[in-house]
Amino acid sequence: MHPSPQPSTPDAAAVGGLRPENPPFTALTDLAARIGARLEWIGSPGADAGDVTGVELRAQAVRRGDLFAALPGAHTHGAEFVGVAIAAGASAVLTDDAGVAMLAVRTGESDASLPVLVHPDPRQVLGEASATIYGHPSEHMQIIGITGTSGKTTTSYLVEAGLAAAGHTIGLVGTIETRVAGHRVPSALTTPEAPQLHALFAAMRERGIDTVVMEVSSHALALGRVDGVRFSIGAFTNLSQDHLDFHKDFDDYFNAKSRLFAADSAVCAQRAVICTDDRWGVRMAEIARHAHPADADAVETVSTHPPADWTATATSSSDTGNQVFTLTGPDGTPRTATLRLPGHYNVANAALAAAICCSAGADVDAALAGIANVDVPGRVERVERGQDFLAVVDYAHKPAALEAVIATLRGQTKGRIAVVVGAGGDRDRGKRPLMGEAGARGADLLVVTDDNPRTEDPAAIRAQMLAGAVAVPDAERGEVREIGDRAEAIAAAVRWARTGDVVLVAGKGHESGQEVHGVKYPFDDREVLAAAIARIVPEDRAHGGNA
Repeated sequence: MHPSPQPSTPDAAAVGGLRPENPPFTALTDLAARIGARLEWIGSPGADAGDVTGVELRAQAVRRGDLFAALPGAHTHGAEFVGVAIAAGASAVLTDDAGVAMLAVRTGESDASLPVLVHPDPRQVLGEASATIYGHPSEHMQIIGITGTSGKTTTSYLVEAGLAAAGHTIGLVGTIETRVAGHRVPSALTTPEAPQLHALFAAMRERGIDTVVMEVSSHALALGRVDGVRFSIGAFTNLSQDHLDFHKDFDDYFNAKSRLFAADSAVCAQRAVICTDDRWGVRMAEIARHAHPADADAVETVSTHPPADWTATATSSSDTGNQVFTLTGPDGTPRTATLRLPGHYNVANAALAAAICCSAGADVDAALAGIANVDVPGRVERVERGQDFLAVVDYAHKPAALEAVIATLRGQTKGRIAVVVGAGGDRDRGKRPLMGEAGARGADLLVVTDDNPRTEDPAAIRAQMLAGAVAVPDAERGEVREIGDRAEAIAAAVRWARTGDVVLVAGKGHESGQEVHGVKYPFDDREVLAAAIARIVPEDRAHGGNA
């Protein structure tokens, strides 16, 4: 008997991810052959292994008709939760030999008949299993994957706007949110796990999406979250220090990113668009060309300094941060492009986005018209409460990103700059002194505060940042303060600001919470900064005091 798939609702999407309304029925015997797994039975063998209509990693999110993926973990094995999954309606289980042994013990006293797909490395085949169960939806849409250390989110939003302006129906998967035909779903991970990702693609396909723009993190590439995805276009922004708590070294970090472009990778994109402003981009372009030796047009480069297939030059900016630059493509025609986002690095992001749009089949002029009107949440986002200084929130949480946004703001003002920033707990410890150094060198006032300390001691994190800050020679650094309470730190910067100054609150950007010892407390830098301005700035300096 076919299981009855449960419909996807907004509430269901929030719990287990967006699902297709009418998923196909996939025979377990066919799935076993596809992924190279053997079919076993726990309990009495059934006459027919039956079908599955979904796949889920989390037992509590299983729906009727699902394949429950019971994977080995660092501390527990997913097979420990098979009872929860079966009670929720799981039709079968994917696991390894250790999982089978656990299942036999846990279901031994019941008369249940449970089909089990057994594979020595179930995580390795989870992506292909998920793609198969949902009908390989990525083969029926253009999937654009954007990777790199910084700029993934901004570039994704720019591409989404450019393609929409050119007439495409777009899905967006990223750090801030997932969007499908106007349906917004908050994002917990930059790239969802494979079961959620392929289910999302299937739901997007049902809703008429023709192109999906998605951020692809190094974690996702290394852990197989995008396995089974057929990427039409892979794009690369840049590379700088981040995630070295996860990757053993910088080369390992680069190699994870290169899976999107390398010939020996199962997720190698059919076409590549690569920013070559840094040496890592140049190296990535070489890897991509090696993957497409017979097609010179399969790889395009983008740079803010020629030579490249696409170049962005002659940049000028206004006092408001809006920018104008000349974009020249492979046809040699120079075009005037405008951008609402400040910063030289955003010119590179915009040029990359335009090139991606053209690779996806969009008219370049239509794409540039769409790109011209984009604002990105938490990326150089201004907070306006009528104050006579510039107040900005930005997601910069890496040394190079912090340096870049400070340099951008320095170029926009003749006043002083205050920077409020911390560093996340349970993440790359090596970048903390570098963050402190970047803030101390670039700002007139650096306030070291708490970010998301998670399970670490916040004072210890701040001490590591302060060590980098005070190592900067006195003549080369601004004033340095330590205020652990983030709201108080923001308020201190607002009190310090005078007419024409800049207050930058960095590190959390669009985030709406602060994680402390396993609890996520409501905290939005934009709201806290706005409230501080309203509370502290006198009336005679507000409501147009800058005019």
